[in-house]
Amino acid sequence: MLVGVTGDTHNNLKNIDQICAIFNENHTDLVFHTGDISLPKSLLAFNKLNCPLIVVLGNNDIEERSGLEEVAKSFKCKIYDEPFFIELNSLKISVFHHPDLIKDSTFAENDLILHGHTHRYRLEKINNCIVFNPGECAGFLKDKNQIGLIDLKNLCPKIVNF
Repeated sequence: MLVGVTGDTHNNLKNIDQICAIFNENHTDLVFHTGDISLPKSLLAFNKLNCPLIVVLGNNDIEERSGLEEVAKSFKCKIYDEPFFIELNSLKISVFHHPDLIKDSTFAENDLILHGHTHRYRLEKINNCIVFNPGECAGFLKDKNQIGLIDLKNLCPKIVNF
């Protein structure tokens, strides 16, 4: 199973179009958005994905929550508060927006933790748990934006620049 990871897209519709195209070209089975979509029109742009989208709300999404939830009903999208927990391919995965909410016990309880908020790349292994943030997704400089792809068979995240 191949999952995509993006976050902090902050209404950059041009980047969201590119993000969807990259995930579709790579035939992702599921995409996680780690929060800060910001406006319902930006979430709607993700309807171009050929797979389901799971969104964890970020600090810039709270005021738009009802609009985001309404848009999510129009395509394969589910919205959750952080932390969101899911088990896929026998792997325990937690998704956060705010990395400061990750507790020491979270590392022991998960195989993979995804987060956003910082706009900075992070890949580290803590207590056999991989912690991953692909980094900047809303910037305006070509080739300085990043999304992540993770094959759950080998649990080795990789970055795609655009």
